Amino acid sequence: MAILAECPVCHKKQAVKNRNCVCGEDLLKAKRLKKVRYWVNYRLANGKQRREVVGYLIEEARAAEGKRKAQKYENPGVLEKVPAEKMTFSELSEWYLNLNPVKKLASFERIKGALRNFNMVFGERIVSSLKPLDLEDYQDRREEDGRAPATIDMEISIVKTMVVKAFDNDFVDGRTVKAFRTIKRKLRKAANARRRTLTIEEYLKLLAVAPPHLTSIITVAFNTGMRTGELRGLRWSHIDREKWVIRLPADLTKESKAKVIPINYHVKKVLADLPQALHHDFVFTYKTNPIVTPGGLKNSFMTACNKAGIAHGQDHPDGIIFHDIRRTVKTNMVNAGVDQVHRDVILGHSLHGMDAHYMAPSIEDLHHAMGRYTKWLDSQLILHSVDQSVDQS
Repeated sequence: MAILAECPVCHKKQAVKNRNCVCGEDLLKAKRLKKVRYWVNYRLANGKQRREVVGYLIEEARAAEGKRKAQKYENPGVLEKVPAEKMTFSELSEWYLNLNPVKKLASFERIKGALRNFNMVFGERIVSSLKPLDLEDYQDRREEDGRAPATIDMEISIVKTMVVKAFDNDFVDGRTVKAFRTIKRKLRKAANARRRTLTIEEYLKLLAVAPPHLTSIITVAFNTGMRTGELRGLRWSHIDREKWVIRLPADLTKESKAKVIPINYHVKKVLADLPQALHHDFVFTYKTNPIVTPGGLKNSFMTACNKAGIAHGQDHPDGIIFHDIRRTVKTNMVNAGVDQVHRDVILGHSLHGMDAHYMAPSIEDLHHAMGRYTKWLDSQLILHSVDQSVDQS
């Protein structure tokens, strides 16, 4: 049984006697400012270890440690009867983020950020004590901080997913789940649906000013409709050069379903020109390193838009974001005459009705659909070049 001190910077749990954390934080100063949180670590009768958060005072930690020692001496089994749902949201988040299926999600960084924001308010709160009114106050508080309704709903949804997972594994009871199931969304369904698409002229302007790594990504996105997370996570091992398709694994897609995307000659050329790194398997890189976070790609795209004279950002009138390329691809596929089933399968959208059970396009079918789209796209590029030549003359 021991008392551990949590570093307020890196959150490492360590011996109370430590004066400095391995991250460089001065723990003595942090303790005086009551920034160090204390934990009691003890072993159950069945050999498993349990760790409980106490508070920011060493006296509280020592009292809690003494209480656990007395319980263990008087009745060793009593510690195992401490209900798991007594954990705080910080503890619950730590458990959830350490689950392997969660770590593998393409949205893992987004999940971490949402839980971090939520725990800034409710981190020390016992999960079973949360009420719908608390969540409504949180929504209002986030809105006052300038967060968009869609962002607030996304954060609540991520925490709700965590709580339901904990409920299914007997970590929390129905009271906590009820609080999340009764809370209303801030945004009406589809109220923030975007309609913006890129013109061929805008596409070519971006290619003209974008740095090499971004040019490759934009080209592949415009010819496949892949999401940013799928592009950043694309590996050479996903490229099937025999069938000339991209085979995205389920853990890389938003739908958590494997996806097959046909490769046209524009994408083939990009792949042929890209070097393969020796120390990793990622296709798209920046200065030979994988593009780990979405922020780097977003900043590069914003810079390219500014250089091309194109408004950027969903808050800007007529502004574009990278995800608009995906909408553009699907819209262009309609204009090219690609039927709904094939364009949904290529982009990874769910089939509906009986199509979900009976439609199973072959790779040849997908290549045929992609060929139709590529032919239409090439005709638009040629038409734009002719119009430019006429204007210049």
